[in-house]
Amino acid sequence: MSGRGGNDQSLLTLAGELLNSTVSFLIFSFLDVLDMVLCVVYKLIDYAMEAEWKPCYCSSSNNMITSSDSFMVSVNRGPKVVRLCSTKLQLEDVSGTLYSRLSRVSEFSRKAAVAVAASTSMSVRSPATTSFAVSSNIMEMLKGKIERRRPQPIPLWSDCDCKICNSWSRPPSGTSQLYVHVEGPADGRTTTNEAVLFIHGFISSSTFWTETVFQEFTAETRSRHRLFAVDLLGFGRSPKPADSLYTLREHIDMIEKSVLERYDVRSFHIVAHSLGCIIALALAVRHPNAVKSLTLLAPPYFPVPRGEEPSQFIMRQVAPRKVWPAIAFGASMACWYEHVSRTICLLICKNHRLWDSLFKFFSGNRMRTFMIEVFMCHTHNAAWHTLHNVICASAEKMESYLETVREKLRCEVRVFHGDNDELLPVDCSYDLAARIPRARVKVFEKKDHVTIIVGQQRAFARELEQIWREAGK
Repeated sequence: MSGRGGNDQSLLTLAGELLNSTVSFLIFSFLDVLDMVLCVVYKLIDYAMEAEWKPCYCSSSNNMITSSDSFMVSVNRGPKVVRLCSTKLQLEDVSGTLYSRLSRVSEFSRKAAVAVAASTSMSVRSPATTSFAVSSNIMEMLKGKIERRRPQPIPLWSDCDCKICNSWSRPPSGTSQLYVHVEGPADGRTTTNEAVLFIHGFISSSTFWTETVFQEFTAETRSRHRLFAVDLLGFGRSPKPADSLYTLREHIDMIEKSVLERYDVRSFHIVAHSLGCIIALALAVRHPNAVKSLTLLAPPYFPVPRGEEPSQFIMRQVAPRKVWPAIAFGASMACWYEHVSRTICLLICKNHRLWDSLFKFFSGNRMRTFMIEVFMCHTHNAAWHTLHNVICASAEKMESYLETVREKLRCEVRVFHGDNDELLPVDCSYDLAARIPRARVKVFEKKDHVTIIVGQQRAFARELEQIWREAGK
């Protein structure tokens, strides 16, 4: 009986996977077409609303950059903008996934051709690639930076114009620095000079920390530590420049400028979640002697197999183009479809005040709605570029980051993950710990990508306090 039950379970699992694959193929094939249609629709609306086309990544141009009076770009192997010499702007690691994303039909055709070739001993030629390919979107941004022809409206018509999302652009509080929530001793000093930097994840904000673990720290912790929770560039209350490519370098530079330099932070602990773990590792590598402990929650680390193009491999892991689980479906729409994801931001982020009001109305104003601010106060431009230029583009650098942390940093490394995380599997943490043997991994049972913090903030606050005490010994 047990054998028969096991066979039945296997058949059900196989049937479920087949159904998921079939429905996913149909849905994402439709989204391929829809994204092309929306491309035209948004060009028309952008021109009507702002009197100019908004560039997108649907087409690329190999002829827009070689060498000219305005630009001189040095290019390594692969589709990357390396350096813009004429303005001394460094735009490193612009991800190839921004302008190289196969449609579902194209991918299926390619796999079918490979299968046929394998069965008939034929060879399938890879599509020809140039030494570099630069999107017209990137070119338009660079031209805007250099020529300063016409400032883009702030905010864009499709972005939210509320005071939370745009406080950075309004005098007298207009600023080019990140929004930083700071807590600590009233006089700004501590007896031990302890500082802690909290870095949130994708489509999130500092509120993810301040409304959870910050509420649970003891009086002793508050008296001995300065707590800094940043809104990353493009998120929450921080600046959302329309001409930014939101590269990893830009995010790191802004954290250094807005926290380390502004508050004279010379040594610090780091606590980071999800995408923030990549930024945390890059920051730690840049300041190896300053980091006292490194705490990573649900790090997006996927070892890249030999022969795979790193950024494309990472994109397929975090956005597998499946309709189930739901969080993978959302990630796939955000990562693969520029105009579909812009539509989602238009409906959700631009109207977050409406969703907040509706939630309060239907809940009888009995529930806190901070999660709406956490996940809905960003622009599509920031989310789109950060997803590709931080998560996907960092694939090639992660190994060197982990090697540096292992060999040159002497700080405590702790890694936490939820065993129900359907976006980033727990293997991500185990694989990362395998690269840093001294790292200790703790897996929370029945916790997912968000509830690893939300809902158990008190217990996690105690974990952090213990880590900081041990690091201070």
